Amino acid sequence: MKLQHRQVQAGALDVHVVEGGSTDDPSILFLHGWPQDASAFERVMAALAAEAHVVAIDLPGVGGSPTDAPAGDKLTLARCVRSVARALSLQDLTLFGHDAGGQIVYAYLHAFPDELRAAVIANVAIPGVLPWPEIERDARIWHFNFHAVPELPEAVVAGRERRYFDYFFDRLAADPRGVPDEARARYARAYARPAALHAGFEWYRAFPQDKQDNLAVRGRRVATPVLYLRGDADPGATLDQYVAGLRDGGLSRVRGQKIAQSGHFVADEQPEALADALRTYLRSDEVRRSA
Repeated sequence: MKLQHRQVQAGALDVHVVEGGSTDDPSILFLHGWPQDASAFERVMAALAAEAHVVAIDLPGVGGSPTDAPAGDKLTLARCVRSVARALSLQDLTLFGHDAGGQIVYAYLHAFPDELRAAVIANVAIPGVLPWPEIERDARIWHFNFHAVPELPEAVVAGRERRYFDYFFDRLAADPRGVPDEARARYARAYARPAALHAGFEWYRAFPQDKQDNLAVRGRRVATPVLYLRGDADPGATLDQYVAGLRDGGLSRVRGQKIAQSGHFVADEQPEALADALRTYLRSDEVRRSA
């Protein structure tokens, strides 16, 4: 099925939307992370479009969404996503977030706990939520601190986006060929504007605020069904550690699943397996009962 691209005005935001399927079906809204854009999900969306209304957006400031978010913290971005969902009149909504998009989903769940049919968080640690202290100490995650430095990352990376992003695709994919050249070129273009590059680094600079916001809601219980996904070759803590941390952070109905032969960039590396995992999860009794 061919996906449609359009611009949508959501309050003050001008947002690029990729969309497929019937609006009569339950909706899935996909949120990308760094350094990607909405195009990361197109193969997954095409696989699910016969049974769901599939939507992906470029996050504010990135790619075809030229209006910057008011701030890079994930609670602010969750409010932006909510305004997009309302502008699109999305029904029976499942929110999927990868990487920074997953951090936005976590913020959304706590800020608007009764609005989602289900949620999926993939390949990410949540600031202030276990195993976050382990992530902060991990020397392999050096870029968190570098990206948080004011102005310097922009000065170093501007004009070299493709080369810089390739380092992460090569290192974090199970097989570097899993993120093909054509996709890498698209992602580099999505961050080529100075404002877009800045927007992506602002997501890292907001981690202290995200941590504070997430600790403030730790005692609140969220009953929305949540699936945590992780590529089996994604480095770091174990799947059980992430699931336990999310449960401790208030997500009372969370469970985990690994995607085989995938590293960090699961939508690029294993789109069919990701689509199958989402299809199975959204047909499960736990999600059907929450609809």
